[in-house]
Amino acid sequence: MLTMLVSPRGSNGLTRRDTLKFGAMSLLGGFLNLPNLQALEENRKQHVRPGKAKSVILFYLHGGAPTQDMFDLKPNAPAEIRGEFKPIASSAPGIQICEHLPKMARWMHKAAIVRTVNHKAGCHNTLPSYTGYEVMTDISNPNDNHPPSIGSVCEYLKPAHTDMPAYVHLPNYLGWGFALRRPGPYAGFLGKRYDPLCSECHPKIENDQGGAFGPMWLGEPYLADTVLAEGLTLDRLAGRRTLLQQLDDRARQAESKPVLSDYGRTQQRAFSLLTSSKLKAAFNLDNEDPRVRDRYGRTLFGASTLIARRLVEQGVRFLNVSWDGYSSKVPTNSDPYWDTHYKNFIQLRRVNLPHVDLTFSALMEDLNDRGLLDDTLVVMMSDFGRTPRVNAAAGRDHWTYCYSVLFAGAGIRGGTLCGASDAHAAFVKDRPVSTGDICATIYQCLGIDPEMPVYDRAGRPMPVANGGKAIGEILG
Repeated sequence: MLTMLVSPRGSNGLTRRDTLKFGAMSLLGGFLNLPNLQALEENRKQHVRPGKAKSVILFYLHGGAPTQDMFDLKPNAPAEIRGEFKPIASSAPGIQICEHLPKMARWMHKAAIVRTVNHKAGCHNTLPSYTGYEVMTDISNPNDNHPPSIGSVCEYLKPAHTDMPAYVHLPNYLGWGFALRRPGPYAGFLGKRYDPLCSECHPKIENDQGGAFGPMWLGEPYLADTVLAEGLTLDRLAGRRTLLQQLDDRARQAESKPVLSDYGRTQQRAFSLLTSSKLKAAFNLDNEDPRVRDRYGRTLFGASTLIARRLVEQGVRFLNVSWDGYSSKVPTNSDPYWDTHYKNFIQLRRVNLPHVDLTFSALMEDLNDRGLLDDTLVVMMSDFGRTPRVNAAAGRDHWTYCYSVLFAGAGIRGGTLCGASDAHAAFVKDRPVSTGDICATIYQCLGIDPEMPVYDRAGRPMPVANGGKAIGEILG
């Protein structure tokens, strides 16, 4: 028998023919049988409904952003609690945010702040953020038994024969800068073919960018393996694809259930990466107006966000833009990482807050001017929060018991607050919100039922939001 293996991005290298040959028992690593696959197919049709958001851009500030110094300031608390920043009024009556986020403050009438997010799954655990699954886990290694991320569910629900991916992760996979791979952003037990398309980058850092900005990571995301090998023309590539399709004809004839047709998805993605001019054009910032690039910031974070906006225009459903640390790959004493154990206020004032302020406001302005804001949900979150008390090194330490998440755009009731922390932003005072509730809210905005079941390796149905409920107070 002639066997043609799929792309290395495939779940296990099986062809459709191999899947049928083994009676579907080895399908996707051997954990799903045909009845469960058929149930998945039926469920994904039944649980998709109209949603206000066609796309999501998720800003992921990894490392534990100190949201009490951003969105939930406590000016009346003791000095060792309140820190050095003052709140300012925003465009939404009754909502104040940090004085170092003046551009963001102008968009609060389009935003909602949830101030009572909490979990007990451990610090630097990114699994709850993306899945709502709040368990302790290995924070340096994804697990194929984990539930799928929101983006992977979007990829799973993507209509067949769609050229563009539904889920793109920028500027690299989470944890790359620390020479590890964080759990959460992946497809887990759904299978690797629903993992995100991750870009790559070569970050560098400059100590002097001029003005008020401190050292920041520079560079641009790019797609690997999108250049044809030497001597391989598009015609020859198409010829190879035609041959593969011919070899699969008999397998297709045997596929009486539509669920099995998804196993060409990996091959489709590989060919699309090589031939999709829309995808490659979105990553090419050379033809972008220099003034637009300046507005977003000529940083890795700014470039990633600008590419995310361009991909929204091409119909990509879920965009993840991470601000991660890179000091393990590019040694430096100036890594503007969000894990601010030391000199929290100096770093936030000089680097993190000015760049978040600049890039977020540029994105909101562009989405609004292009008529995309009513169709695009923008979310800003971190993996946990930081201690209410400032430590001896003028930093804040790890804290999972109360922190904030910001929503804006499609599906959101602008100018709203949900929940209240106590006087020190230490614990929830009113209306606790789980990470599952955050995920359920994103699903609701996308028109995906948070209760939609997907099947784990044991064939057990699990709701995609892992029991979370949409936050009705902030939904428009």
